[in-house]
Amino acid sequence: MSADILLNISFHRLLIVISDLHLTVSCCKLPCIPNLICEILFSDICRMSEEVVEMEHELVELKKHISAQGILVQDLMTGVSRELEEWNSANGNIGDCQQDPQVDELQSSLLSDADNRKAMFLENIDVLLAEHKVEEAVEALEAEEKKCPELKGPGDTSSMELSSYRSAFLKRKSMLEDQLIEITEQPLVSILELKKALSALIKLGKGPLAHQLLLKSYGSRLQKSIELFLPSCSVYPKTFPATLSRLVFSIISVTTKESGLIFGDNPVYTNRVVQWVEWEIEYFVRLVKENAPSSETPFALGTASNCVQASLTYSSMLETQGLKLSKLLLVLLRPYIEEVLELNFRWARRAALDVTEIDESSLLSPRSMSPLSAFATLSDSVLVDSGMKFMDIIEDILAQLTPMAVLHFGANVLTRISQLFDKYMDMLIKSLPGPSDDDNLTELKEVIHFRAETDSEQLALLGLAFTILDELLPLAVIKVWSLTNESKELESENIVPNASITAELKEWKRSLQHSFDKLRDHFCRQYVLTFIYSRQGKTRLNALIYLGGEGADLYWDSDPLPSLPFQALFSKLQQLATVAGDVLLGKEKIQKILLARLTETVVMWLSEEQEFWDVFEDESVPLKPLGLQQLILDMHFTVEIACFAGYPSRHVHQIASAIIARAIRTFSARGIDPQSALPEDEWFVETARTAINKLLLGTSGSDTSEVDEDHIIIHDEMVSDSDETASSLSSIESFKSFASANMGELDSPVYFTDPEG
Repeated sequence: MSADILLNISFHRLLIVISDLHLTVSCCKLPCIPNLICEILFSDICRMSEEVVEMEHELVELKKHISAQGILVQDLMTGVSRELEEWNSANGNIGDCQQDPQVDELQSSLLSDADNRKAMFLENIDVLLAEHKVEEAVEALEAEEKKCPELKGPGDTSSMELSSYRSAFLKRKSMLEDQLIEITEQPLVSILELKKALSALIKLGKGPLAHQLLLKSYGSRLQKSIELFLPSCSVYPKTFPATLSRLVFSIISVTTKESGLIFGDNPVYTNRVVQWVEWEIEYFVRLVKENAPSSETPFALGTASNCVQASLTYSSMLETQGLKLSKLLLVLLRPYIEEVLELNFRWARRAALDVTEIDESSLLSPRSMSPLSAFATLSDSVLVDSGMKFMDIIEDILAQLTPMAVLHFGANVLTRISQLFDKYMDMLIKSLPGPSDDDNLTELKEVIHFRAETDSEQLALLGLAFTILDELLPLAVIKVWSLTNESKELESENIVPNASITAELKEWKRSLQHSFDKLRDHFCRQYVLTFIYSRQGKTRLNALIYLGGEGADLYWDSDPLPSLPFQALFSKLQQLATVAGDVLLGKEKIQKILLARLTETVVMWLSEEQEFWDVFEDESVPLKPLGLQQLILDMHFTVEIACFAGYPSRHVHQIASAIIARAIRTFSARGIDPQSALPEDEWFVETARTAINKLLLGTSGSDTSEVDEDHIIIHDEMVSDSDETASSLSSIESFKSFASANMGELDSPVYFTDPEG
């Protein structure tokens, strides 16, 4: 049965159904509608529906039949044409005029059938395009290209008919591509429809275009998600980077997976994905900066830290997909993080050094009730409040750091903490009496809000600074850094947190110690200067006491003693140790550090004071062996003070030995033979120890009441040292210090030496 007959029958049936429906509806207009008419109406509608369905099935079957017949006809035409060409080639010697008319007629008939088939194909493609049946259209085009390979490439288009057909074919193909592109760009296209459209484009030979549309589609989805999320950033200023990171990196992950599934491992497409991902990450970082709180606000550091934590965590998850984005993220985030750190610590510096604005509520918080409270009754309350405020600020900063932020920016944070501590030490230096000759303190010439005048106040100030250095700061930092060390999120192939963190902390502690040493040395220097110089500016300790060999400052009989200035030094250290025992109770370490440094500062001054040595080198001034003996005894006495006090310093011993050697050279140059003028070394050691025992028992006949006890002050660094060479001047250890006679027994002796010793 032909297609026309089937169409006429179906159309006739449809007219009958419509006529029945019209008649039924007309009957419904009567005043009374019997139930029978309603049933007829319902049955007619159902019958009409069934007829339509059957007609559709018949049309589909008809199309299949026509398509099959067309294929057979095409194959037949192709075969016949090939046979005719071969026959013509075999009979090429016969002129065109002699060709069989029947052959011409057959060729014309075949060409006419081929044109009809092409026209039917193009018409079928037009129908599929009109109905947006893109998958069927793609299959039809693929089948046609297999039949006519010349349609794919440039081919031989010398034939006018072929050139026209190819042009029409490519036009339909372009229309199909446009439809597929339109599908991918629809805002609500589903993932399944998107993948089908992309696969269709790949079949049409448009792989690069399909991949570009894939990236564009997922980029559009990400953009819409971000636009919906951004208004909530101001509501959650600290945590919004984590949510934004999840949005961005989840889309990146899905896009990478889909690209691999659809396009495979083609390097061209892989590189395009990487470029797209890098652009999206740059956009992400820019969004964080634009929507984060101002870098000067306290929330800014928490926001930046959360951004580092979330983004690096998600990027590490993408490493399994071949995307290594951590380095790019760090490069993009570093300027932002450093800006936030700079402005936050600038604010912290202003807050920590402004003692006029103390937040009383923060001082009452449990964490502020720290060991610093022990100094509240011994010094100005403003001093203690400033120390508590300083620690509050540091702890607030550290509380905002995440493990990833600590790992990658921890060194920067530690450096800024040490800088802030250094500025705080400068402020404490300004609170001590006496002029400062430090050039780097010019910016702290503002009004001093508290002043440590008495010995107890000055020692309390030093104790407070040492407590922050030795206890509070390390505890606060280690608490945060240990969380970083234990974080499972840091278990990555290129990350070894233990080694890097340990090195950072060691360097940081050295920096803190250097800052504290400035405060300690300033105290020692001022204290020693008030001891060496009288109120009128005259030197109490000078070379004149070693010239005559006798006089008020020298007691040289059967029981020789150190000169009066060194007896006064012993007395002042003894008094200072007593005060330190009360003020720095339980902090023996800082007590011994201060006393050791005081002793060291005296011999350092003596070693470096050129005016002192100029007196000995003046040939117009007579020298006697007794003066050399007295100077050497004073140096041995100074070393023994440190040994008996439990803080023998190798540096003190080295400087004292250098002074003795220089004195011997100076006196030798003036004609005094040390070998004949000086007793054995053991005599100096025993005499120095005997003098200490006498002074401790109060049997000394020397007058030390002239010592100026109004001020006390300190200088250079001390480290524990158990070296037996703590004094080659003294080889015998004593476990009873001069301080223990006044403040109870200290710990067993701890030896402090200078790091350079």
